[in-house]
Amino acid sequence: MPSLKRRGLNSTAGRWTLLILLLVGLDQLSKLVIVNSYALGQQTVLTSWFNIVRVHNTGAAFSFLADAGGWQRWFFIGLGVIAVLVLGMLMVRHASQRGFALAAALIISGAIGNTIDRATWGYVVDFIDWHAGGWHWPAFNFADSYITIGAIVLVLDELSRVRRG
Repeated sequence: MPSLKRRGLNSTAGRWTLLILLLVGLDQLSKLVIVNSYALGQQTVLTSWFNIVRVHNTGAAFSFLADAGGWQRWFFIGLGVIAVLVLGMLMVRHASQRGFALAAALIISGAIGNTIDRATWGYVVDFIDWHAGGWHWPAFNFADSYITIGAIVLVLDELSRVRRG
């Protein structure tokens, strides 16, 4: 069997891939726990500002296109697959650029986690529920957090690169 280096996948890219697998596993395990422990809409109040609640999102962020009639499931699955393929190629190509590769790994992890949900159930399982002073953030999950943190890291990495050069 050819070595990973001869196939174009260096050990740094392999470590980023391992991170992706671990994050996707954590995301999917957390959703499995929620699906097996909570009925739809059921919640546990943990603090005055944080609940665990089972919510199904057939749309994207903030339930965008949630009521679109069903076609959005396949659209978002396709978008997730394209995002994973493009970012995966870029992550492997730029694996030694820590900031970029971390951002790509986080976004890929989130995209895979939510795409698995859409393909399996037809919706994304959300369960993290923050609120304070009458303000209520829409429920989300670990995959959503990975995508958000990855986007922030990507912007910060690019700003840092611009400042350096």
